[in-house]
Amino acid sequence: MSAKKTALPGQRQTPQRALVYQVIESAQGPLTVPEIHEGVKNKMPKTGIATIYRAVKLLLDSGWIRSVKLPTGETRYESAKLGHHHHFQCRTCNQVFDISHCPMSMPSGSEIPGGYIVIDHEITMYGLCPRCR
Repeated sequence: MSAKKTALPGQRQTPQRALVYQVIESAQGPLTVPEIHEGVKNKMPKTGIATIYRAVKLLLDSGWIRSVKLPTGETRYESAKLGHHHHFQCRTCNQVFDISHCPMSMPSGSEIPGGYIVIDHEITMYGLCPRCR
């Protein structure tokens, strides 16, 4: 998506906000705020971290991005347009990748032993990415 198409409803469009969204949308997995900041600084070196936090909050509030809370407690951000997918975190470089393959065939409404009804599921796998192997 081009930077010009990321205007937020009810918000003034800024090049920084558009670039924050562009960095998140083009990533191979969910990003931390410092990772988003690094991506933005490559094109706009004077952008401060506070600007990134404000843009992320606006994008979250508008529904353009969503937060991903990893089992480690770390929060990352990804495009809200992504369909059902899971995540893989490399134990060496700590990078998180989107994995489109779902290793669990359990549709919403499935019942599991004990009387639990599944509404959704989220899986984070850990190991070594191709670069760190």
